Amino acid sequence: MIKIYHNPRCGKSREGLAILEASGKEFKVIKYLDDIPSKRELQEILALLKIPALNLVRKNEAIWKENYKGKTLSEDDILNAFLAYPKLIERPIVINNNKAVIGRPPENINSII
Repeated sequence: MIKIYHNPRCGKSREGLAILEASGKEFKVIKYLDDIPSKRELQEILALLKIPALNLVRKNEAIWKENYKGKTLSEDDILNAFLAYPKLIERPIVINNNKAVIGRPPENINSII
């Protein structure tokens, strides 16, 4: 089943959701700010995306700039930051079986549905 990690307040995330709705395929919406993924889930997402945790960070968020920017951080440090501040997780993330993409630009989603 297709899953989208979604923030309804984000325009790109809403565009990604619209792409999934238009596809006619079944999917599950995970509002990750309310239903924060576990560290293990985040590790699985990163493995599917084939990127390090730093590449999933929203680096323009004030929380990142004030608390983390310029520091030497391990993968674990970044995962813990995601758990404490899920707003730092780039969005939307769409997973379909063993493939995942970040929907920036939203058209990336078409490559896996």
